Amino acid sequence: MSEPLEFAVTLYPEPLLRRTAEEVTTFDDDLGETVEAMYQLMFESQGVGLAAPQVSLGRRILVMNAEGDREKPELNLTLINPRIVERTGDKMLMEEGCLSFPGIFAEIARSEDCVVEAVDVEGQPLRLELTGFASRVLQHEYDHLEGVLLVDRMSPADRLRNKTALGEMIEDYKERQAQV
Repeated sequence: MSEPLEFAVTLYPEPLLRRTAEEVTTFDDDLGETVEAMYQLMFESQGVGLAAPQVSLGRRILVMNAEGDREKPELNLTLINPRIVERTGDKMLMEEGCLSFPGIFAEIARSEDCVVEAVDVEGQPLRLELTGFASRVLQHEYDHLEGVLLVDRMSPADRLRNKTALGEMIEDYKERQAQV
């Protein structure tokens, strides 16, 4: 029996976070183990969503549970190769955080509703209409698959408010790279 997968959250400004994730083409036990490890990390990190680039995997995988509650697995949503095909409703402003930007928050405008097409871990097609907070979580995680980050969606005021923390993250990254 192989060791269970363990991931750590990839932090800004790691370049992998900026790359567009690649399609998943193999639907096997490894994919299932990857998804399980992503849920594990998401719940441990008290998140409501996690995209594969956030664990240094450049693949189009996202997991979410809009309540962030591991005791409600019926709310778990795994999307492989998702594509948002429609965004509707009003643009709603709401504070968002991101596991790749610990302690940093910003007011982000997102469509209230969206429609996503994807496949599940077995490769079976899905088409879902999400609304409210679940729609927001999906759009946030989908951004990660496209190489779009929280800092890219920040207003100039939020960018200024978070300038010091963002600068510290960049300096920490440079220090980690210098040790490699």
